[in-house]
Amino acid sequence: MNDFLKYMHLERYGNDSVDGIEVGINYIFPKLDGTNAQVWLGEGGLQFGSRNRVLSLNNDNAGFMNANHKCEKLNAFFDDYPDYRLYGEWLVPHSLKTYRDDAWRKFYIFDVADDLGNMLPYDNYKLMLDNYGLEYLAPLAIIKNGSYEQYQQCLQKNVFLIKDGEGIGEGIVIKNYAFTNKFGEQVWAKLISNSFKEVHHKEMGAPIVGHDLIEEKIVRDFVTPDLIGKVYSKIKNDMGGWESKYIPRLLETVFYDLITEETWDILKKYNNPKIDFRLLKTLTIGEVKRVMSNLF
Repeated sequence: MNDFLKYMHLERYGNDSVDGIEVGINYIFPKLDGTNAQVWLGEGGLQFGSRNRVLSLNNDNAGFMNANHKCEKLNAFFDDYPDYRLYGEWLVPHSLKTYRDDAWRKFYIFDVADDLGNMLPYDNYKLMLDNYGLEYLAPLAIIKNGSYEQYQQCLQKNVFLIKDGEGIGEGIVIKNYAFTNKFGEQVWAKLISNSFKEVHHKEMGAPIVGHDLIEEKIVRDFVTPDLIGKVYSKIKNDMGGWESKYIPRLLETVFYDLITEETWDILKKYNNPKIDFRLLKTLTIGEVKRVMSNLF
């Protein structure tokens, strides 16, 4: 297995892409607020990746490869399972700052894929990872024929790695290993806590004939403080600090992530709208400046 393989896009629970995922056995996992990471065995040894690219020691992502490329546990695992791939979260500060002090800068595995990219069931890989002492996410609950109310209960009880008395985590991930959607895809659902979302009202001037432009709605619903904060934190981590010269990168990356990560959800939510992308970019930049006003 020598090639980078991007991890799936988690779909919001309730979207068409995960319609029916609740039917059957659901494994409910905590969702961590770090940075997406992966490890696999390629030519020359262990290979490391972020969500979007292959990493190197000189072009890392928040120090993930540098911290793990000599990890004896990972090397031992891949000596025995060279065709598998480990996906997980490298826990470095992003939006959520309430994790325990001993939780940071660890690789928490949340999926194991075979050589075809299929995700192994939790019960299949749990003992495998235990044998090598690797960190992984355990399910908060296993539910048969789940419901929104049950998922909400799991979400409200998700204090995995959170300091005592500091609230709950980012959200949960719902996995049904027997589920494929109507497009034939194996995909998981996510549910994000209301406390994690910063509910905010966009002031875009006086309303026009009682309704917002579609571009305004997209920015309001998708260009969240969470998205902006994650991009800002990633740049800060990558560059070893923040300087004003990184502002253009912040503005461009937020818009890039909006388009690459959320377009499918936007099309579904607004029924394939006609979008003025130039206006959308202008409004996105304006929202970044509003949320991160301390930088400007």
